[in-house]
Amino acid sequence: MNQYAIILAAGKGTRMKSDLPKVLHQVTGKPMVNHVVSATRAINPEKTIVIVGHGATEVLGVLPEYIGYVKQEEQLGTGHAVKIAESLLKDLKGTTLVIAGDTPLIRPESLVDLFEYHQSENATATILTAIAEDPTGYGRIIREEGHVAKIVEQKDANDFEKSVQEINTGTYVFDNQALFDALSNITTDNAQGEYYLTDVIEILKRNDEKIGAFVLDDFEESIGVNDRIALSQAEKIMRHRINRQHMVNGVTLIDPETTYIDSDVEIGYDTIIEPNVVITGKTVIGRDVRITSGSRIEDATLAHHTEIRNSTVEYSVLKEGANVGPYAHLRPSTVLHEDVHVGNFVEVKASSLGVGTKAGHLTYIGNATVGDGVNFGAGTITVNYDGKNKFNTEIEDYAFIGSNSTLIAPLSIGKNAITTAGSVITTDVLQDDVAFGRARQTNKSGRAKNLPSYHED
Repeated sequence: MNQYAIILAAGKGTRMKSDLPKVLHQVTGKPMVNHVVSATRAINPEKTIVIVGHGATEVLGVLPEYIGYVKQEEQLGTGHAVKIAESLLKDLKGTTLVIAGDTPLIRPESLVDLFEYHQSENATATILTAIAEDPTGYGRIIREEGHVAKIVEQKDANDFEKSVQEINTGTYVFDNQALFDALSNITTDNAQGEYYLTDVIEILKRNDEKIGAFVLDDFEESIGVNDRIALSQAEKIMRHRINRQHMVNGVTLIDPETTYIDSDVEIGYDTIIEPNVVITGKTVIGRDVRITSGSRIEDATLAHHTEIRNSTVEYSVLKEGANVGPYAHLRPSTVLHEDVHVGNFVEVKASSLGVGTKAGHLTYIGNATVGDGVNFGAGTITVNYDGKNKFNTEIEDYAFIGSNSTLIAPLSIGKNAITTAGSVITTDVLQDDVAFGRARQTNKSGRAKNLPSYHED
């Protein structure tokens, strides 16, 4: 039987106190709605429809291309939000998941189990429920002889109903045609003047349809994010899951509580990550990598046996055996080939450094193509910007760049060439040449005695 998914993502999220639509607030580096989209993929829906409203253009901008959408011009309740999807789904046979886009902690496995339960019970509708230690504020699931009798909202509950700990998570599975038939009969006859999706359950119940309730194993999965406090809770829970899975996969996290790894990061086994490390975006890290305390890595690719020591790496690639730091900064579009060493206070931007090249200290390399086995002395600068345009520097294999060399691009330095320490190099240096670009030193005998700073022993 075909399966479909409707994701509710139209709300502004007033309690977030933000110009950003609520479902775009990120948890572990990914918008909440994208976590939900990822989870729904586990049920292989034929169609996934996102209901957008506030900030619709921004929300659609982060969604995968295969996602369909309908815009809810007025936010008139959850029932209304689902109803406007009828043009895309109403006449289809199958089973439809309805889930909120602000529930980023739901696991794919739980949605699979929900569908399996729904089908095994031959239910018309199944409510995903959870057991809350403190159910205050949630709709309660009231059962009779083990079967769902009704959902009672907090404000309408009597003392007994308030004591019930089984709560409605706001996620449902419906027979698709029964869902839209019932939606045509819901009204706004309630305190909020809105169309409630929960009214569908009452309508189906009155029609003697079977209503099931599947209980989550973990209440945390049901958390809906409505404010910054809940956002921080979701972040903490998700990071715990992510870190635990990496450790299960053979990664050593010295202190998981202070290690921040985003959802889409991949890490190979035998990698060791020290405390206070942040790894974000779609970073891919190989095997037997070491990342020391204080490092930040964003959307980078680190091959096997690389090392990052207390450094920042952004949108860069390290080939096998390369090492960086301490206190280095790799900026976007940097490639370090095998066994490259970039050391203390070295910055590299939009450059490629060949196999075995070394820049150990206090150096800036920007817009440069550097060959194999090149050595940069301390204080080297590639001068790549004239205030308006960027220019490239090309340095061929085994060149030796003396300390405090200033290389004025555009510039080419040939194979095995040498620039002497303290040189300003403005013209190309050919293969095997030695380039001097500094003023001749002149010593004035005895002149120091005439200076104010002179101290006679």
